Amino acid sequence: MKKSTIWILIIIMVLTFIGLLYLQISYMDTMVELRNEQFDEAVKRSLYRVSKSLEWEETRKYLDEDIEQTQERLISSLTEADHEININDQLIQRRNLSVLNSDGSISKLELKGFKGDTINRKVVISPKHGSNNLQNLSKSMQDLLREQYLYQRALLDEVVYRILSKSSSIPIMERINVRKLNDLIKADLQNNGLNLPFQFAIIDKNGKVAYKSSGFDPEKDANSYTQILFPNDPPSRLNYLKVVFPTQQNYIFTSIKFMIPSFIFTIIMLVTFVFTVVVAFRQKKITEMKNDFINNMTHEFKTPISTISLAAQMLKDEAVVKNPTMFKHISGVINDETKRLRFQVEKVLQMSMFDRQRTTLRLVELDGNEIIENIVGTFRLKVERLGGTIESHLDAENAEIMGDEMHFTNVIFNLLDNAVKYSKEGVPLKLIVTTADVGDRLEIMVQDNGIGIKKENLKKIFERFYRVHTGNLHNVKGFGLGLAYVMKIIKDHKGSIRAESEFNVGTKFIIQIPLINN
Repeated sequence: MKKSTIWILIIIMVLTFIGLLYLQISYMDTMVELRNEQFDEAVKRSLYRVSKSLEWEETRKYLDEDIEQTQERLISSLTEADHEININDQLIQRRNLSVLNSDGSISKLELKGFKGDTINRKVVISPKHGSNNLQNLSKSMQDLLREQYLYQRALLDEVVYRILSKSSSIPIMERINVRKLNDLIKADLQNNGLNLPFQFAIIDKNGKVAYKSSGFDPEKDANSYTQILFPNDPPSRLNYLKVVFPTQQNYIFTSIKFMIPSFIFTIIMLVTFVFTVVVAFRQKKITEMKNDFINNMTHEFKTPISTISLAAQMLKDEAVVKNPTMFKHISGVINDETKRLRFQVEKVLQMSMFDRQRTTLRLVELDGNEIIENIVGTFRLKVERLGGTIESHLDAENAEIMGDEMHFTNVIFNLLDNAVKYSKEGVPLKLIVTTADVGDRLEIMVQDNGIGIKKENLKKIFERFYRVHTGNLHNVKGFGLGLAYVMKIIKDHKGSIRAESEFNVGTKFIIQIPLINN
């Protein structure tokens, strides 16, 4: 698949996922906002009803007190005209009224009423009173009702005056029963469908907390609801009720929790898509690397095979056979090219190691200094033949490690071989190999003065098949497996490796491997 096609699919899928996530998040945000508005409206409606209930309760209380006091004063003022009798511990009042009839005769009316009963009065007419007094009786009843209306109106005016002038000056805690207030709030909230715990506080006219329920913390619970208590009080004497809901967020969250699985599945799909894209690009990159590898491998194998074929043809020449010097030279060329071909084949076979989770190592006790000294001695001839120098500073006092001798040797050899391959043309190669004790690890450093590695390529040099691009030139041979092999072997030895490089200055590889006593 072409890279452009992959990018088009990626853009389409990304836009699709962004649109889907946007719709889900917008819907969830709208649901939360709507739920909050409903919650606020229900709470405010409930607290308003609580405030009105407190006002009605206080008004009823003052009415009862005034009715009782006024009734007592009325009874005491009518003592001379009324006769009081006790029947079953109830005080009964009796008033005698005289009604003038049309014929000039006088009828006697008797008005009875219980104490405290200012509304339901009974008028009793006995047979001896006569039958022609209904007109006068009706007029008397109207006068009586008018008197009762005026009395009740005066009573209500007095109650209103007392509420306005007296109640607002009373401390708020004397006007409210806290337990009853709690029950009122709970009942009204339940009537509005809010059955969740709450805490409240009463703020007096001075702005101080007169009462607060257990657990109430105005600083912690910033989202509180405030309602004026007795809003008809003077503005300077207003008291407030403040209510908070500790589980409000959980209550709001329950309205959108059904959206959570959908959101999670969308995220899973997005992660899966990203992973698929990453794998696709990685596979495409590996495919490109393998193509480069095949091209390089063909070139690497072609040269020694051509050389061996040419040398074999020369050996058929009798003149060459008869010349021992020439014969020895051609035999040496065949031998060298055969070794070179074998080395390349072995590097190709190293690819199989990367398909296994772990390399099979034959771990034995090794002296790191001794192994490195032998490798440097063998490599010195190759370096000096190129006009370079190689130095070793084996300063590690303890270099005993557990390792596979063959693979460990290949690691050091690969690093030295890379230094030779990437040396600067016209500049004598200088290699330095050192060892040192760093805590419980053996540190090995291989440093050169070659062409170096750019920063953008430095982090990729340990990847399989990766080679720093040199255009169409094949002046540097290899398959891009050497450093990947080095990284794998060092990790299998429970060690670490890092590279430090500066372009056109040189490269330094630093290896750390646990010592045998660790």
